[in-house]
Amino acid sequence: MTPDGIAAVRGEWEGVAAEVFEPFARNGQRRWGQVCLRGLLTDGQRKPVGPMAARLGGDGNRQALAHFITTSPWDPAHVRAQLAWRMEETIRPTVLVFDDTGFLKDGNASACVSRQYTGTAGKVTNCQVKVSLHLAPDHASAAVDWRLFLPGTWVPGSVKADPGKVARRTACGIPDDVGHVEKWQLALDMLDETRSWGIEVPVAIADAGYGDAAAFRHGLQARGLHYMAGISATLSAQPGEAAPVTEPYSGIGRPPAAKCPDKPQSVKQLVTAAGRKTAKPVQWREGSRPGTGRNGFRRMYSRFIVLRIRPAGREIRDTTESVELAECRVLAEWPAKEAEPVQFWLSGLPAGTPLTTLVRLARLRWRTGHDCREMKQALGLAHFEGRTFNGWHHHVTPVSLTHAFCTLQRLARAPKDTAPA
Repeated sequence: MTPDGIAAVRGEWEGVAAEVFEPFARNGQRRWGQVCLRGLLTDGQRKPVGPMAARLGGDGNRQALAHFITTSPWDPAHVRAQLAWRMEETIRPTVLVFDDTGFLKDGNASACVSRQYTGTAGKVTNCQVKVSLHLAPDHASAAVDWRLFLPGTWVPGSVKADPGKVARRTACGIPDDVGHVEKWQLALDMLDETRSWGIEVPVAIADAGYGDAAAFRHGLQARGLHYMAGISATLSAQPGEAAPVTEPYSGIGRPPAAKCPDKPQSVKQLVTAAGRKTAKPVQWREGSRPGTGRNGFRRMYSRFIVLRIRPAGREIRDTTESVELAECRVLAEWPAKEAEPVQFWLSGLPAGTPLTTLVRLARLRWRTGHDCREMKQALGLAHFEGRTFNGWHHHVTPVSLTHAFCTLQRLARAPKDTAPA
């Protein structure tokens, strides 16, 4: 890049940094916030405070950077709101994507560390788990809100409480009012927070860790959102044409809820019964490998089935009748070379939504997965070496800002024939 180009990029970066750090009350916080962003953008694989300070030359005051990340009293929510407003205006999100990932840890001193499952390792291991909310259209995404999942081992009075971890709550700065909350509820909390910022996006996307929770799906419906959520093959349901009936009420005890006379089946059984011949071919985007697509890349293609169903299951029983008996659709991928369907989603979108739209939305989570890997590998998302609850939030927020700036640069410099409409 030419010197003029470098100067232009730096000017854009300073403008973005000044905008998102505008809520800071002190000039020193704004200065060290900008220095932190510049450190995250520097070359070098490791992005903890020490290595960043060493690469920043005259601005590399390790003590000041460490204070900004770990103990400076700034509220990450204010900065995230500024980021969300900027990215909503620029990328025009069409969906909200909920995601989570793990940060592998060797010891037990960091806040919220416990032995738990994470898809990062594909097993139960010692880690922290974060839950994130992303704004996304088809061509970009921006992580605008975060939560750190607190396992029951850190909660006093929990049946899973670990005395050693409970004793470390104060040292890790975990607020007294922060307890164990399921990940799907953390996702709904972030949704409520972003809506309080004025961010209104009509469709939510999540994987099976959220989609399997009926309370999560009902929470989205109660907030007026449509959804496309991954589900497990074992999720129980009735066929869409099943007719729920209500037994006569005897006047004693709780009135009986409407239910179908036949035993529910798994979604895999329902899709398999529909047969492979009902699957239709769908292409949803072009990949990154060379191929025969319009832009010279391989087309992403598979075969899909859509069925009307009525979700069942134990946790549905405590919901209201109108929610319990609601009809929705299951989307299943059944590749031509497979003997059975391989992946499933539950759609809460309007009944007339085309199959191609359902598939495109179901597959849109690849974008946030790709961007999360970029934040981990290139921008230091997993490099936080502090141990405090607030320090973690102070670390991931500048990483989000840095990734958003990189996204804005890519979009501004994308070839016109490939840029999004």
